[in-house]
Amino acid sequence: MDEVLLIDKPFGISSFGVVARVRRVLSAKAGKKVKVGHTGTLDPFATGLLILLAGKATKRSNEFLKLDKEYIAEIRLGETSTTGDPEGEITNSYSNDTPKTDGEVKKVVQSFIGEIEQKVPAFSAVKINGRRAYELARKGMEVDTPTRKVHIYNIEILEYKWPNLRIRTEVSSGTYIRALGEDIGKKLGTGAYLTALRRTKIDKYSIEQATPLEDYLKINS
Repeated sequence: MDEVLLIDKPFGISSFGVVARVRRVLSAKAGKKVKVGHTGTLDPFATGLLILLAGKATKRSNEFLKLDKEYIAEIRLGETSTTGDPEGEITNSYSNDTPKTDGEVKKVVQSFIGEIEQKVPAFSAVKINGRRAYELARKGMEVDTPTRKVHIYNIEILEYKWPNLRIRTEVSSGTYIRALGEDIGKKLGTGAYLTALRRTKIDKYSIEQATPLEDYLKINS
């Protein structure tokens, strides 16, 4: 029970929900409560690699902090979301009928490579005066989140057909891909939000090494 677990998180469940399910099956299997923790969350709408630590492995959590990550993101141009993702209120933000060209999109996307300043989204787990920002934002309160320096090592355009843009990006720890998607839309003058997000790598760990949550629960039940 003392192990590092690589789990492929499905859509529609929180990272804490994944931890709870894994803890439940491992505790039942061991006949005693087994400690399980995650090393970095994914939003409910996002899928992909989660690293969980079970049993004595939870003491190794510091090893998994501040690791670089890779994501594949799908971005909808011409619309915005109050949360930066599909869970928010969607608004059409681009009235011009002329789509952005491949060249325009490529130029803007590549301009984000390197060290950038990024404002933490209001709908995030960062603490503001001791409370999670998303808790305040959900109550309609104005949230003044901090700005952080992050590093975008690479962004590759996988597919672009207006208004849908699909990218692969390698980033430093602490980078919000929702904010990156929104910033790309702002710089293009169209607005944008993430329609899908998948984490494919955390440092040396890859999604190909991960077990889908449903399969892991079946194997250990």
